Amino acid sequence: MKQWLLLFFLCLPFTIWAQNNPPVYVCPPCGACDTISFHQPGTCPHCGMTLIKKEDATLNTRTMTICFYLYDGVEILDFAGPMEVFSYAGFKVFTVSKKKAPLLSQGILKVIPDYSIADAPPADIFAVFGGDDEVAANDPEVIRWIQSRDKATSSYFSVCTGAFILGKAGLLDHLTVTTFHKSIANLQKAVPSAKVLEKVRYVDNGRVITTAGISAGIDGALHLVSKLKGPAAAAMVAQHMEYDKYVPEQGMVIVH
Repeated sequence: MKQWLLLFFLCLPFTIWAQNNPPVYVCPPCGACDTISFHQPGTCPHCGMTLIKKEDATLNTRTMTICFYLYDGVEILDFAGPMEVFSYAGFKVFTVSKKKAPLLSQGILKVIPDYSIADAPPADIFAVFGGDDEVAANDPEVIRWIQSRDKATSSYFSVCTGAFILGKAGLLDHLTVTTFHKSIANLQKAVPSAKVLEKVRYVDNGRVITTAGISAGIDGALHLVSKLKGPAAAAMVAQHMEYDKYVPEQGMVIVH
C-alpha cells in the first residue's frame, strides 16, 4: 500500500503538468501549413497530411536541398516544372552551372545560376535535365565534378535526356532507367549495362530516379515528393499547380 501511495505522489506532478500542457500537433514539414498548430490528432484540413506531435516534427525540420545543374540549351520545362514542384513542397532549390555567367535555355530564357561548379555547396539531391545535354555529358570537368559530389548526395534525379549526363558519370550502370522517347535507343547504346524502358513516365531505382521527356519531369518530381514527404504532400502540390494529369504510382518503382 505504501508503495502505491509513493508511486501516486511521484506521478502526481507529471499528471498535473500533462493536463496543463496538452500535446500540440502539426503537419509534417510540407511548406504550406507548417506554422499551423492543432490540439487534436488527425489530418490537416489544408493539405490532408496526417498530423504529428510538434516535438516529433522538430526532429526532422532540416530543409532538404536540391542542386539543379543547368547549361546552355537546357530545356525550359525540363527544369521549370520540377522546380515548381520542389519549391512549393518546401525543398530548397539552387542552380549551378559550369560558370556563373548567364546561360540561355532553348535560345529564349536567360538564366543566371546561383553557383558555379567551383563554389556550389553540397545538396541532398542532384538533378539534371535534357536539351543540349551533350554540353555537360561531353565535358570531362563537369562529369568529374558530379562524381566528386557522390558521397554527399543521397539521391539523383534526371529529366528527359539529362539521363545521358548521369550515364556518363557512371550512375546508371546496371539500373533500369528511362529517358526522352526519341532517345531510348541512344541511351541504351551509351549505357549498355542499363535496361532502358520506353512508355513509362519515370523509373525509381531507390537512389536514382529517371523520367521520360519534358512534362514527365513533373510526374517524377511529384513522385519524389510523395516518397520523401508522403502522398498527401504530393497531392497538395499537384492541386496547387492544377496539374490534373498527375496519377500517383504511374511510374515504375524497382524493388531491390
